[in-house]
Amino acid sequence: MKVLGVISTTALLLMLGATVPAYAQDEHHEGDAKPEKQDQAKPAQHEQQAKPAKQEEAAKPAKQEEAAKPAKQEEKAKPAQEEKQAKTEKQAPQAKPAKPEEQAKSEKQPRQAEQAKQENRGNAGGQQHAQRTASEQQRQRSMPALRLSARSESRIPDARFRSNFGRGHEFRIGSPTLVGGYSRFQYGGYWFGFVQPWPDGWYYTDDVYVDYIDGGYYLCNPDYPGAQVAISVVL
Repeated sequence: MKVLGVISTTALLLMLGATVPAYAQDEHHEGDAKPEKQDQAKPAQHEQQAKPAKQEEAAKPAKQEEAAKPAKQEEKAKPAQEEKQAKTEKQAPQAKPAKPEEQAKSEKQPRQAEQAKQENRGNAGGQQHAQRTASEQQRQRSMPALRLSARSESRIPDARFRSNFGRGHEFRIGSPTLVGGYSRFQYGGYWFGFVQPWPDGWYYTDDVYVDYIDGGYYLCNPDYPGAQVAISVVL
């Protein structure tokens, strides 16, 4: 009986020994297979990570093309704008330069108009002068001849002379007056007598002025430069 018990226990041990390594080997193979599966999962993850990078790289040329489009459109629009400007400049009427003859005519016209005005004024002045001369001649002929006076030594103070006499202080005699039997005229607060006769061509309505020349007083007419009539101061 003891022998049977020993045999049975050894048989059990042998059976257990055979089953345990097989189970251990299966576990060992399963443990080895898991890393392979994990290794196979890693390339998939790398591929998923690489996809966004590839998508970004693929999107970059599209973005660059979109950014370049406005610049290209502007470059294309520039020649069109330049052509439009050139067309408008051509269509606008260009001012033709005036010819020398036309310029000369335009310059001559104002001059001719001014000359015509001056001629008209001169003609009008000449007519008025002729009418005045005719009437003055008749009036002066009807008046008696001047009665001359002797030259006197009387003088006008210098300050008074500068303020009332000389060139720039012109006046008209009008009709000479007989004072004490001699022909006189009054101006600037003084009476003057004629030392020389009245010149031909002068009129009592002409503008004259009193000047002091070489120690004596003279009546001067701006219309007759150089002609003088000696006069004297009567105090």
